[in-house]
Amino acid sequence: MRAEILKIHSEAPETSLVKYAADQIRSGEVLGMPTDTFYGLAADPFNLRAVDKVYDIKTRSRHKPLSLLIESTDQAEELAKPLPEEFYALARKFWPGPLTIIVRAGSRLPLKVTANTGNVALRVPNAKIPLAVVTAAAIPITATSANLSGASECTTAEQVREQLEGRISIIVDGGESPRDVASTIIDLSDEVARWRIIREGAIPADDISNFFAQG
Repeated sequence: MRAEILKIHSEAPETSLVKYAADQIRSGEVLGMPTDTFYGLAADPFNLRAVDKVYDIKTRSRHKPLSLLIESTDQAEELAKPLPEEFYALARKFWPGPLTIIVRAGSRLPLKVTANTGNVALRVPNAKIPLAVVTAAAIPITATSANLSGASECTTAEQVREQLEGRISIIVDGGESPRDVASTIIDLSDEVARWRIIREGAIPADDISNFFAQG
């Protein structure tokens, strides 16, 4: 099975192509898709078979939760328990952008997506293609990187095809990724600790610390 490459303009995504990609995701397909960091695997997080496919494609441990791309803080409120003040402050400052925020998951989200952690990682990407697809599909989409676990992340559709040949049927080609550093991950799920940085990525840890110091 050679993956279908679907070329979509990164700055002016064509409506018909975005709708096609969104329809494929809603029908249970897993797509390779550009974000504002690496290419990711986009699937419907409410479709358990699609979620299983994501883990299978990546050979990813089922103990690792999947992060989600969303279009707004409003959508975050539908997926998470009451959100802390820190969440809204970070979202105002750093979204859309490469900051993934871990919060307590709401009851709507399947346990498979949270890997039974009770938490969910959310991000509004600063990239037009995934935002357009999320809006067209009217659901969040998974955002885990489109590569085999342990292998290098992909910054082009061709790299995704080379790594995941035979495992994935459609790859959205939006050109080369605008950056080759993963998102920074901050955990807000612990009420006592309030916040802690899990992974330093595109946003320096100092920027986050300074932000809270000023808050």
